[in-house]
Amino acid sequence: MDRRDFIKTTGTLVAGAHLAPHAMADTAAPKSGGRIILPMNRNWRYSRKSSDAAHARDFDDSGFDRITVPHTNMPLPWHSFDEKTYEFVSSYRRRFKLPPDARGKHVFVDFEGVMTAATVWINGTRLGEYRGGYTPFSFDLTPHLDFEGENVLAVDVDSSERRDIPPFGYEIDYLTFGGIYREVSLRVVPATFLENISVKTKDVMTPNPSVEVDCFIQHLEASKKPLSVEVELLDSERVIARGSQKVVPSAAAADPTTHSVHLSGLSGIKLWDLKDRNLYSVRVRLMNGSVAMDEDSRRFGFRQAQFTDHGFELNGKVIKLRGLDRHQTFPFVGQAMPGPVQRQDAKILRNNLKCNIVRTSHYPQSRHFLDACDEIGLLVLEEIPGWQHIGDKPWQDISVDNVQRMIRRDWNHPSIILWGVRINESRDNHDFYVRTNQLAHSLDTTRQTGGIRYFQESEFLEDVFTMNDFGFPLKKPNHPRYLNTEFVGHTYPTKTIDQVERLTEHTLRHARIHDQLASDPQYAGGIGWCAFDYNTHGNFGSGDRICYHGVTDIFREPKPAAGFYKSQCDPAEEVVLEPAFHWARGDASIGFSKAVVCSNCDHLKVYIAGEKVAEVDPDRKEFAHLRYAPFVVELGELFHKWGDLRLEGYIDGKLAITKDFSGNGVDAKFQLIADDTKLMADGADSTRIVFRVNDEFGRIKPFANDAVRFELQGPAQLIGDNPFALVGGTGAVWIRAKEEAGTVQLKAIHPQLGAQTVSIEIAAAPAETV
Repeated sequence: MDRRDFIKTTGTLVAGAHLAPHAMADTAAPKSGGRIILPMNRNWRYSRKSSDAAHARDFDDSGFDRITVPHTNMPLPWHSFDEKTYEFVSSYRRRFKLPPDARGKHVFVDFEGVMTAATVWINGTRLGEYRGGYTPFSFDLTPHLDFEGENVLAVDVDSSERRDIPPFGYEIDYLTFGGIYREVSLRVVPATFLENISVKTKDVMTPNPSVEVDCFIQHLEASKKPLSVEVELLDSERVIARGSQKVVPSAAAADPTTHSVHLSGLSGIKLWDLKDRNLYSVRVRLMNGSVAMDEDSRRFGFRQAQFTDHGFELNGKVIKLRGLDRHQTFPFVGQAMPGPVQRQDAKILRNNLKCNIVRTSHYPQSRHFLDACDEIGLLVLEEIPGWQHIGDKPWQDISVDNVQRMIRRDWNHPSIILWGVRINESRDNHDFYVRTNQLAHSLDTTRQTGGIRYFQESEFLEDVFTMNDFGFPLKKPNHPRYLNTEFVGHTYPTKTIDQVERLTEHTLRHARIHDQLASDPQYAGGIGWCAFDYNTHGNFGSGDRICYHGVTDIFREPKPAAGFYKSQCDPAEEVVLEPAFHWARGDASIGFSKAVVCSNCDHLKVYIAGEKVAEVDPDRKEFAHLRYAPFVVELGELFHKWGDLRLEGYIDGKLAITKDFSGNGVDAKFQLIADDTKLMADGADSTRIVFRVNDEFGRIKPFANDAVRFELQGPAQLIGDNPFALVGGTGAVWIRAKEEAGTVQLKAIHPQLGAQTVSIEIAAAPAETV
């Protein structure tokens, strides 16, 4: 089904709403050819109340707040709040003047994400409503613009849980928050322009791979002259291949036409994989003779990814998938975090937790997150918005449209290996899921589809049977291509402040699942529920509107179960030694006795109060299939006296790592850590600041709960509680840059352990020109 047929048969896209082009792959892109991309993230005006009057061009919005996008419609506590707090219709306004180069061209406004429905006006004229919070959309502003004077863009944002929009209609186990929470830009293009680019690599396992570049050309007006598309394949800035294709004259059309350019005979191509993330790009020019009418580019990688009857293969090599599901929500601001913070989540998953795959549960996530996955080698299962409920036919039409928008936005990411085209944990619906699968396969012939379900008797319409299985032992695979997509999670919620037996068992439950997954090649692997704790509704969670299902807390600070995932990496990458407990004699039911340690070492020595009390090897009896099995040490009879704990990890008989843990129970050190120490003065750039109370060896003290007070100096804003009561000995706030350069000093003051300070340099950001 093409886009025109889809619009005609479903009516999902109201008048004026367009499929957004590739989610603004570079919103800071300068003018190139006939195209101008103008970021529009600063200088918005915002009110928590909407009114018809605010849609008018001459409305006085001086009483509105001045804000920067990404923006949350309501700042919130990190837990224990009512979702109705942010469920309202708010008003956003943005004044702008177009540059002289825009005259005679078409101007679109591109929204990357607005939660949940956006109704857009330009200069008082209503353009339409877009329904859906996780997919990009655009409106053509051209007929209503003043190319000489000031224009006013107005947006009403309905952030309620509307039953007509996925994922809503019944109930969902997460919160969606509200606001214009992703970036916005103006796109100025000629009447005939490049609407999108799709890059398909072929024969990548041969000495001479090739590339098929599909160039989608939009004719807003009739083109009377023959044109051409010129394609260059680049390795960094070096052109390694060129090709072209003629574009015949065309009448104006609602849908773009596809012109394919094949680049063959390539040599010296380096594959994209988990360790060597080789990225290439294509640059496409739409030419009128020797004049470039338009130009755009896409980044991609050469790789072969497929699920088979013996697991998942990347470039011909079987890789056991090991990962976690991710919600893209954050404390205090919901989903409204800028690119660097989104990218940091990918780094945590890949570098800290050593995952090789992430699932974007339960919706398409930030392009910044996906860009980082491409760059650091983190595979992705991306899925459409939804949670258990399937609505009526118009609801399903929006969901099918979400498939199209997700795939057309993200089809060039080498990290994405599977499209999720089924509503998470829904019942079967033959006609609906035939539509989603057919559309996915027609848009992208290079990737398989999956559909997250919770019962094996489900009708199998996808390429990969993707299964949420919360039992143990797991069900045996019932299809040749089989991937476990959720486990543990809500069956064993765990907090950083829980008693040690629960923390240890939480760790072991994840280890047992992965051990079983390793026992049978028909299991392609597993994606555990979940990476980070997250906000939820009152009928879910642990009584404070938090689902404590993560292997890290909501601030991205690790629980002991995180240590298991980290321990599964090769020691050549990092030697890991992580206890699944905190060192305390009396926190277990009858005294601490069972010590579980997650490590990729092959031998462990244990010392208490300076005396060696045990030497152990990995527990191959319970974990026979894991490459790096946990160590289990029974300490019941080994306590000659209480004191500090020392763990020594050995590899091939050589000491590889040592960790010490204090036995005196005293909070000794206060630590302050910034993810980044350099930000841009764009009003949005942000970084996480973590604070911890440790023992004298730097190990966290999980029962420290003091109130930490902050003093901030310089051009930045503190996002978070002040004072902040520690949870599990730790916590985090975020620093958001304002729109001026300078040095920021954040001083954190602990009531007993004194103060720590972190400095952040705020560099000048390029000005927005509209």
